Amino acid sequence: MNVSDVMTHGVVSIGPEASVRDAVACMARCDVSGLPVVDAAGTLVGMLTEGDLLRRVEMATEAARPRWLERLFAAGAGADDYARSHGRRVADVMTASVVTVSADAPLGEVVRLMEAHAIRRLPVVAGGRVVGIVSRTDLVGALAACLAEGLPPASDAAIRRAIVAQMKREPWCPVGTVEVAVRDGVVDLTGFIHDERQRRALRVLAGNVDGVKRVRDALTRANPLTGSVIDEPPPGSTD
Repeated sequence: MNVSDVMTHGVVSIGPEASVRDAVACMARCDVSGLPVVDAAGTLVGMLTEGDLLRRVEMATEAARPRWLERLFAAGAGADDYARSHGRRVADVMTASVVTVSADAPLGEVVRLMEAHAIRRLPVVAGGRVVGIVSRTDLVGALAACLAEGLPPASDAAIRRAIVAQMKREPWCPVGTVEVAVRDGVVDLTGFIHDERQRRALRVLAGNVDGVKRVRDALTRANPLTGSVIDEPPPGSTD
């Protein structure tokens, strides 16, 4: 699934010379938490979000800095904070360095960028122009659609392959002593484990594979050194 499949089209934008008052009114009217900022040519030049408007002199929420510290080390940062908290134009408040994405990018790339930059939305651009926006809300909507549609039934062979492949990825799993059989979506676990906690983990692992209807546990716990049986499977140990 790509960005074009989930992004919001018809994005509301604003110009850099617009007033902060107008920008805030636009965000409230359109029920959006971020606005792409575009110049007269339609080129993306910034992004204005709720986060850019948290520190404002009107609400007495501007950042406070010790004057001596600002003079010595943080004059630039202090000046930037002042412009953001007192600025009346969008250009003074917006974030100019914008992370963007293309419409054909996979959703995995969107998630990576959101996590790496701690952001909630990405403008979708083509040739420097905004063609849409993709947000966390769009991703959750895509997930909801996937869950609603469901997946086609998996074959018993495919289910077994998936379980065994996952077992091989887990360092705690005794792959060599556990057998997996699948029939009509019902998984039978047989063989030997060395720790009772492996039983529960194996049942969880198998039960999480798509297409599994039930897990039947016939695993026997044995001494890892002697191979002698410690206990048999508990009665009714199925999911």
